[in-house]
Amino acid sequence: MKTMGLLISHKNGERRRALLPEQVKTLAHPGQLCFEEGYGVSVGVPDQDYLDAGAHVVPRAQALQCDIIADVKLGDADYLDTLEDGKLLFGWAHAVQGVDFTTAVLEHGHTVVAWEEIYENGRYILYRNREVAGEAAIMHAFRYCGKMPYDTKVCIIGNGQTAKGALRILHGLGAEVDVYPRKMEKLFTQKMYEYDVIVNCVMWDTSRTDRIIYAGDLKRMKPGTMIIDVSCDPYLEIETSHPTTIDDPVYTVDGVTHYAVDNTPAMYPITVTKVLSEGLAPYVDMVLTMSVEDYPENLKKAAQIIDGHIVDQRISDFRRKRNLPCR
Repeated sequence: MKTMGLLISHKNGERRRALLPEQVKTLAHPGQLCFEEGYGVSVGVPDQDYLDAGAHVVPRAQALQCDIIADVKLGDADYLDTLEDGKLLFGWAHAVQGVDFTTAVLEHGHTVVAWEEIYENGRYILYRNREVAGEAAIMHAFRYCGKMPYDTKVCIIGNGQTAKGALRILHGLGAEVDVYPRKMEKLFTQKMYEYDVIVNCVMWDTSRTDRIIYAGDLKRMKPGTMIIDVSCDPYLEIETSHPTTIDDPVYTVDGVTHYAVDNTPAMYPITVTKVLSEGLAPYVDMVLTMSVEDYPENLKKAAQIIDGHIVDQRISDFRRKRNLPCR
């Protein structure tokens, strides 16, 4: 049986956690879990609660020695080069777009089981996190807009769970909102210059080589326009977009303010940690006790890289187009 080290992410502003003691108590093998010291402090949970649930609390260095590394923002990990080869990495990976992360995983023969790829009966298991991403982005970004939502004309690109969260807040605060689903992209490209705020919530097909917004489009937008890029795919669907941080969330290009924080739900860690813990707990014992080939089908599909070899064709396609190494 494997051990799992649960790490505190060092990403700016990241306070979400993967498991709460309430769910640890429900596991068959809590003694295989090693939580980094202070793991639950950001959500008001002392180390003793994890100990009382049957888990271990250990220094970070000891957690990194476990067979499995669980990290909320795995794709932004700052420790990959310090790990022994052949670890199983469990978290939000974003291995297609995360070029440096994936390169390190391939070089060190790790396995990646990506949270963003785990679905049950067609629905993403952590869908509420996506809704909170949209909600949090709107509330945070409008601090830098100069206008209240009820004084703006807004459009949302996409109509998934993130868009649902954004729309909920915008409607609640009186904004005039239009939504452009995927089939209406061409209409959006004609109408984008009419809006005060553009909210990108699209789940982008990384095999595409075109964009929704090009750098040249910014010059035609109204002065003071804001782009709220909740999807945060660097330099893909929005040419001028790159991730920002909670502490430094905006920058300006050609008079257009860009907000592109890529971990907005981290601003509501108590709400989201409950979502993560309830959603992930049923899979923890599976990851601890099973080999990847024995996973249930939905979890097996989340294994994007196995022993340093790419399984997810989207990753291979993305890297080949950019002349990056594949295995």
